[in-house]
Amino acid sequence: MSRFSPYFGEFGGTFVPEILVPALDQLTQAFEDAIEDPAFQAELGKLLKHFAGRPTPLYEATHLSPNPKVRIFLKREDLLHGGAHKTNQVLAQGLLTQRMGKTEIIAETGAGQHGVATAMVAAMLGLKARIYMGAKDCERQQPNVYRMKLMGAEVIPVHAGSGTLKDAVNEALRDWAANYDKAHYLLGTAAGPHPFPHLVREFQRIIGKEAKAQMIEAIGRLPDAAIACVGGGSNAIGLFADFIEEEGVELVGVEPGGEGLDTGKHGAPIHLGRTGILHGMKSYLMQDDEGQVQESHSISAGLDYPAVGPQHAFLAQTGRAQYVAVTDDEAIAAFKTLCRSEGIIPAIESSHALAYALKRAAAATEEEVLLVNLSGRGDKDLNTIMQLEAGQ
Repeated sequence: MSRFSPYFGEFGGTFVPEILVPALDQLTQAFEDAIEDPAFQAELGKLLKHFAGRPTPLYEATHLSPNPKVRIFLKREDLLHGGAHKTNQVLAQGLLTQRMGKTEIIAETGAGQHGVATAMVAAMLGLKARIYMGAKDCERQQPNVYRMKLMGAEVIPVHAGSGTLKDAVNEALRDWAANYDKAHYLLGTAAGPHPFPHLVREFQRIIGKEAKAQMIEAIGRLPDAAIACVGGGSNAIGLFADFIEEEGVELVGVEPGGEGLDTGKHGAPIHLGRTGILHGMKSYLMQDDEGQVQESHSISAGLDYPAVGPQHAFLAQTGRAQYVAVTDDEAIAAFKTLCRSEGIIPAIESSHALAYALKRAAAATEEEVLLVNLSGRGDKDLNTIMQLEAGQ
């Protein structure tokens, strides 16, 4: 019997073509065997420490908070090898690929951070990698495209649809259906068919596990709120996983509000989506009146996705986590504030979480401790920022 249910309440499941069911069954078995295998855990732990650079620091951003009553701590996943939290679970899935006797990795990427992590790990483990990326995202994230190619990955631009992450996922799934006997689909976020939401969460859990211990060491207690941006939701579920049972810790996911929730140009399926099926899972999904998938929008390529991981949908429905939205403009303002106050250049994705923390801190009347997951570094986003400033 499987250790994990395919569902989180009504969300999750395995809605895939029949041809992919054997590949998902094989992956489920390999994943559940691996997490119980001390040898696998020892090898993964060694790579996380010596290749990726864990543990990442917990840093109190004393110059960032606009309110002396509020302390803001940053979990520095931006300092991980590769520049984002993506490396954690990609290392684990790379080892699972070898464990299943496969030699190729298929992946998709939005901001390029998952693609870079995949290319990096494939090179280190001697695996062949081909990575699908929306043509629009290739333009927005050219430095990451070049990084992937430098490390030997084949980057395949996807021109269908809106040329963003949703379309890249579609193409990656088609490739996997044709090549699953030799290739593993290395999904980058806590979404998709079972077992991916569980698998990604378990291998990203280390973010919250470390942060929990570091907060107790730093201030002797847990934070009042743990805050992270949410596209598909991998960095957020990694931060939340070890805090879900801690009822005194508020969990806050920050969706991309784009140009505003009332403009139709956003990526906030928890706020304005309906239950639907996409990419093998049942979750909240941006849809039109006929049930067709609506295009999402965010200035951040990594958050530009019209659905959300099923555990986030469940946490929202049950009220264990709250989900807020931050606009493009608010995220860019927070990006610049962190650059100038602390000398840290954050990813635009992470800047959404920072923007919420700054607004909350400014309005606070009582003492509070906020923990923000700084999921990635922002050098990949400099072209976007420079183009924005040139247009102003």
